[in-house]
Amino acid sequence: MLKIMVIDDEEHIRLGIAKILSKYPGGVEIAGQHANGLDALLQLSGMGPDDLDVVVTDIEMPMMDGLKFIEQAKAKLPCLTIILLSGYNDFEYARRAMRAGAADYLLKPMDKAEVFRLLDRIRDAKEAAAERAGAGAPGSAAAAGEAHAAPSASPAASTADRICRLIDREYNRDIDLKYIADAVGFNASYISKLFSREKGETITDYLNRVRIDKAKQFLKDHPGLKVYEIAHIVGYGDKIYFQKLFKRMVGVTPLEYRAGAAD
Repeated sequence: MLKIMVIDDEEHIRLGIAKILSKYPGGVEIAGQHANGLDALLQLSGMGPDDLDVVVTDIEMPMMDGLKFIEQAKAKLPCLTIILLSGYNDFEYARRAMRAGAADYLLKPMDKAEVFRLLDRIRDAKEAAAERAGAGAPGSAAAAGEAHAAPSASPAASTADRICRLIDREYNRDIDLKYIADAVGFNASYISKLFSREKGETITDYLNRVRIDKAKQFLKDHPGLKVYEIAHIVGYGDKIYFQKLFKRMVGVTPLEYRAGAAD
């Protein structure tokens, strides 16, 4: 069962969101409802990773807006999954939301099928993390948002897992090998060789795989976003490079993939 907090300054919308979520077949517990980010943050400050899985929040609210809430909530619970809601189909809102740490960006009124698909992915990631923890692997259910990373035990493998988790969290930022090396505390040449040995692929290959997987989700779930906008959201500044990479990795162009997903 997923534990979800809902934040929106309009009570009828807040109650409507909670009603939709309560119908999710996988099971939902509404862990809190708030009219602004500040009140939500006060409750969240007393919670641990096992107390809350998902926050669904509006972007424009009094006292503390959704973007500021995301930044502070992620500082408290880094692996918390946050879904940002907005009444505007605006690329800049989506870009800012993803850079702040949101897992996804949905338009109001919230589409039940769309949000249920998203909750399915979150639940699957949580279950995979729990299985890894049960097998004695590093991490716990707090790693639910890091479904790409594989469990390991040796120091070298643990370092590789840390790199995977970093990329899973920050794939949409302008990250490179030096940034990753500084974050994990080793030099770039060492982590490059270590990662390839432990994971069987390069750090760049893993980063591209995470970004392209996220791009596929956006192409399916956000038909209003243009291809170049999705490219920027997942971390690619060059639309042409993104399109070529997508075609090479997926076998079809982004538009062809979107058309196929809609059939």
